[in-house]
Amino acid sequence: MALFNPTREDVRRFFCDTWKKKIDLHILTPLETIAGDWMERHPEYHTILADPEGAVAQDYTPERGETNPFLHLSMHLSISEQISIDQPPGIQKIAENLTRKLESEHEAQHRIMECLGQVMWESQREGAALSPEKYLEALNKLN
Repeated sequence: MALFNPTREDVRRFFCDTWKKKIDLHILTPLETIAGDWMERHPEYHTILADPEGAVAQDYTPERGETNPFLHLSMHLSISEQISIDQPPGIQKIAENLTRKLESEHEAQHRIMECLGQVMWESQREGAALSPEKYLEALNKLN
């Protein structure tokens, strides 16, 4: 898998392969461990993750009213990494406070995910780079 620019298939295979390794009790890399923990928290995706060929072939479109499980899990992974390295600066504290407030790390990440999704959508629409300032501004409104 290309490190910084994986294809859609690369991402889907990563999650499916990691899920198989996790349920077969194989040793996971640190990244796979984090991904596996998020997959475990999303039982609604287990059937999809267990079918790599189906996962690669499936299209998830808003018009069909479907959430893309691979985008969702990728965002969990990304947010976990952001929090672990406190990038953008302040996200770690915001996540801690939000987790305490909501009494759920999972729900806190879903709220952060909404902010990230909005900022990503705006940057794509404007053809501009993602703005860490706008992201932090949205995150600060959560607390």
